[in-house]
Amino acid sequence: MLTRPDVAVVGAGPVGLAIAWRCASRGLRVVVHDPAPGSGASHVAAGMLSPVAEAYFGEHELTGLLAESAARWPGFAAELAEAAGVEFGHRTEGTLVVGLTSDDLAEARRLWSYQQGLGLPITPLRPSQLRDREPALAPRVRGGAVAPGDHQVDPRRLVAALRSAAERAGATLVPGPVARLADVDARITVVAAGCGAAALTGLPVRPVKGQVLRLRAPGRATPDFRHVIRGYADGESVYLVPRADGEVVVGATVEERTDTEVTAGAVLRLLRAAVDLVPDLAEYDLVEASAGLRPGTPDNAPILGPLPGHPGVLVATGHHRHGIVLTPVTADLITELVVTGEADPLLAPFTPDRFSRPDAPHPGPARVGPAGSSTEEERRWN
Repeated sequence: MLTRPDVAVVGAGPVGLAIAWRCASRGLRVVVHDPAPGSGASHVAAGMLSPVAEAYFGEHELTGLLAESAARWPGFAAELAEAAGVEFGHRTEGTLVVGLTSDDLAEARRLWSYQQGLGLPITPLRPSQLRDREPALAPRVRGGAVAPGDHQVDPRRLVAALRSAAERAGATLVPGPVARLADVDARITVVAAGCGAAALTGLPVRPVKGQVLRLRAPGRATPDFRHVIRGYADGESVYLVPRADGEVVVGATVEERTDTEVTAGAVLRLLRAAVDLVPDLAEYDLVEASAGLRPGTPDNAPILGPLPGHPGVLVATGHHRHGIVLTPVTADLITELVVTGEADPLLAPFTPDRFSRPDAPHPGPARVGPAGSSTEEERRWN
């Protein structure tokens, strides 16, 4: 007779697998349910670890969680590399945030002032200082800033490493879907199913479409730049993430849509903005254009903690664009809650019951990017 597991994790993306690994490492019997591990939002994600560049007006609590998780990433990465026996593209060169035109730079400076006001490490640079760091930047770039603590990781390799670490620690993968929470037999169930969490829990998690391109340097050479580059190019927001194997990820749209079709307009706008910032990208190979669905919430913050009215059910979803950077802190907080039954104070602003309180946030659009923008004022760095 099979022993009833201590923990069942629904969802094998980075968050679910990290929770499974942490719980199994604490000696718990863990099963992970997912018909296609790593096929969700993480398969499309660029993997930026950006607590500074992702700090937006009015999101103080989320910014604090991003900073806390980013601070845990170096230790998390070292521990995971040892546990899995593989590397997964964790890079620490930092991020350059740039503006191509005077208007772009003015918008960027407004955000930097806010970020600096929070005490976040971002330092403005003159155009000559930017090109000293990255000569591949276009001469037209009017200025920018450096966020040295904003790093990156390759999400596809991260998922493989987390799966290996979880299985080595004793977790078991069950390759099938979960239609109802009642179908899961475990002492504690953790719902980390991304957009699928809505149907399982009734929580306000909605799909937010993102289109992303992958380029490759000619001859599989190393890209012409080392830093992650985020910026505006004539009002279009874009990011460029270089990989050691020659890949460059270009993204991303933020669209209130539920399809995963790649559109010509999105490809055009992303490529045009990318080449405006780094002209040499025009000579790179276009090797992939893809779209995925991020799990968004009414306040753009994750949902972490006990599901009201469902004893023994915890939720770890709604990470929107922050799933990769928030993986370490989410795994630590949820695992501690599983093991001890005690909630870390960090969880308080993000618990599921916040949507049933009188001051609950009202559903609204996510920060909108190059494709699918509803108004110019809704554009943000993506």
